[in-house]
Amino acid sequence: MSKVEEFSSRWGLLLASLGMAIGAGNLWRFPRLAGQYGGAFLILWIVFLLTWSIPLLLAEFSIGKKYKKGVIGSYGLLAGKKFVWGGFFITLCTLGIAFYYSVVTGWALRYLGVGLENIWNELVVTSGISEQPTSDPEQLINLWNSVSNTSILTVILHIIAVIAGVLILAKGIRKGLEKANKILIPSLFILLGVIAIVALSMDNGIKGLEYMFHVDVALFSEPKIWLEALSQSAWSTGAGWGLLMTITSYSRNKEDVTLNTFIGAFGNNTASLLAGMAILPAVFALAPSEGEAISFLQSGSQALTFTVIPGLFAHIPGGSYLNVLFFTAFFMAAFSSLLPMLELFLRNLADLGFARKSASVRVALFCIVFGFPSAWSLDFFNNQDWVWGLGLIISGWLIMMAVVKHGPVTFKREFIDKDSDFKVSNLYFSVFMYLNMFVGIFLIYWWMSQGYSEYPWFDENGIWNIIDVYSNASVISQWGIVILGGMLINGFLYKKFVKS
Repeated sequence: MSKVEEFSSRWGLLLASLGMAIGAGNLWRFPRLAGQYGGAFLILWIVFLLTWSIPLLLAEFSIGKKYKKGVIGSYGLLAGKKFVWGGFFITLCTLGIAFYYSVVTGWALRYLGVGLENIWNELVVTSGISEQPTSDPEQLINLWNSVSNTSILTVILHIIAVIAGVLILAKGIRKGLEKANKILIPSLFILLGVIAIVALSMDNGIKGLEYMFHVDVALFSEPKIWLEALSQSAWSTGAGWGLLMTITSYSRNKEDVTLNTFIGAFGNNTASLLAGMAILPAVFALAPSEGEAISFLQSGSQALTFTVIPGLFAHIPGGSYLNVLFFTAFFMAAFSSLLPMLELFLRNLADLGFARKSASVRVALFCIVFGFPSAWSLDFFNNQDWVWGLGLIISGWLIMMAVVKHGPVTFKREFIDKDSDFKVSNLYFSVFMYLNMFVGIFLIYWWMSQGYSEYPWFDENGIWNIIDVYSNASVISQWGIVILGGMLINGFLYKKFVKS
């Protein structure tokens, strides 16, 4: 067997971990949820970072480092011959996200293009007379609607994002993924810091910060905020995705599992807070009144990033340039996370014996075709976001099940502590491995019992409501197809990904 390519240094691995974690979820999903629930969400989000995400990331990091395979092969080696289908579910769940994540990357490119067009108009068309990005809310909403639904340009940008990612990864880990992250991640943190300072310096901007950290205790009784906090922590850190397992399959043998995991996890949360400090103050600075700002934030608008930020920069000198900076940062974040998703697919194909360039072509075609529905329809996009975002709870549960089956203390000693100077206690790791298995099941049951659709299971005609965007029936059906499919081909998966 040929030697697996490795990152050149710990810095390269750390940047890849940060690139995996820091993505569109930080600039697009986190501000939306923080705006909807305020400080109550932040508390739960941090709790789940410590109790759910970090224990899972410790497990994923060490599994990839130990077995040096893709997700299906590594998971199968840990969980055993009968449970290889679990790695199949984790892989398909992450690919389900990747198919629409490339669309988010395309959206970032589209808005970056709008910003550059504004600068062109300012410098050339208007002969240097300042023409700020539009501040008309209706025009901004119309732009968002045109980008997110039935847009040929969005489809093209989705394709460009996939092809660009695959071309980089085809060069390998050191020349492709590692080199790209050395540019993307430091630049991203700098840009987020600049934008947050601009937003907070505007009139009423500080009120957005106060709102972001205000805790409404009554919200803790709502099941959806718990689910959103857990799924956001899993979404944003990459816990349960199998991405860190993929990245660390290229790690050097002596990497410190615990230290790298904590740096990556807290670095990701820092980026999320910076994004929240940029967008929420912008809402308060722009809204006609504090009441309208709060009303808009609590609506949970998915278009928050795409309608508020251009409006923010329309009100300040040099807004056209800052607008371009923001959507450059947004693109960098989205693209840096898309890369490991594509790599996850590539790594599994490599385990099947495909050469890297041959696998790259297959990954590109697969992602372009299956990402098309989300690029074309926002309803389909929202359904996939809901299904597979919550599916990360199942993915995380499967990883914890494999660790518990092995024995948490034994697993920690053999997989995590072996090369770690910085160590967490056995009690901490064991308690949350066991406890979170019950937490995951309980939260899914709690979520299902609420029903976030008018007809969660059956429509008004008594037909299984699989086509509803947020129905339980749609989620369970898609999860069930993947799980059943994985179980049916479990023997094949074991033979091809584990035994080989």
